Amino acid sequence: MAQIFCIANQKGGVGKTTTSVNLAAALSRIGQRVLLVDLDPQGNATMGSGVDKHTLEASIYQVLIGQSELGQALQRNTKAGYDIIGANRELAGAEVELVDLAQRERRLKSALATVQTNYDFILIDSPPALGLLTLNGLCAAHGVIVPMQCEYFALEGLSDLVNTIKQVHANLNRDLRIIGLLRVMFDPRITLQQQVSEQIKAHFGDKVFNAVIPRNVRLAEAPSYGLPGVVFDPGSRGAKAFIEFAQEMVDRLAVAA
Repeated sequence: MAQIFCIANQKGGVGKTTTSVNLAAALSRIGQRVLLVDLDPQGNATMGSGVDKHTLEASIYQVLIGQSELGQALQRNTKAGYDIIGANRELAGAEVELVDLAQRERRLKSALATVQTNYDFILIDSPPALGLLTLNGLCAAHGVIVPMQCEYFALEGLSDLVNTIKQVHANLNRDLRIIGLLRVMFDPRITLQQQVSEQIKAHFGDKVFNAVIPRNVRLAEAPSYGLPGVVFDPGSRGAKAFIEFAQEMVDRLAVAA
């Protein structure tokens, strides 16, 4: 039975999609069966996985509003070794259409239940806003992975996210918990980033992953080739860091079990 994790942060531009596609590829590299769900209307995880969002016959939008079965929207990323359910601009309309549908917060959870036994991990790349799409991701998930930059404003946004997760846990999904915080785009030469990193560790303790994702040009270049950085340049510092992160996550979950 798959562990379902939502990659979430209400702040934009913190590396959610980079984390999603590279974690999917890294988990695949270490022998895990992975499904990546793009829940962001921008469709960046879709494009970054080598799938053209403009030519999707079925996407997560059709799945959520009941026009398509989840299996019909599945695509295989053969180069990276994981499956993906893509998204495009159509998904933006789902925010409005879901309002009138039954079980509107749990549509994704119901859809994923049909394939949950086929995977070890299901990763959900969520949009940077707390609407019905993100809520569907949080209601479907067993846990949240929070990518964050070590900057002052990131700490402020983090407290808002923690409160959101607590509310969803209390009212909609008793399984939801924070799996861990992942420090991304980290530059150890910047004193402020080191200071914020220490503050995060002091406050959240073992909820902070030991793995740190460095600021890395190869990770930034990879999406333009339709590949995760882990596949685009496996020898880069960023790719190695994501492999290390994937292994740490698997090890942590094994100990927790």
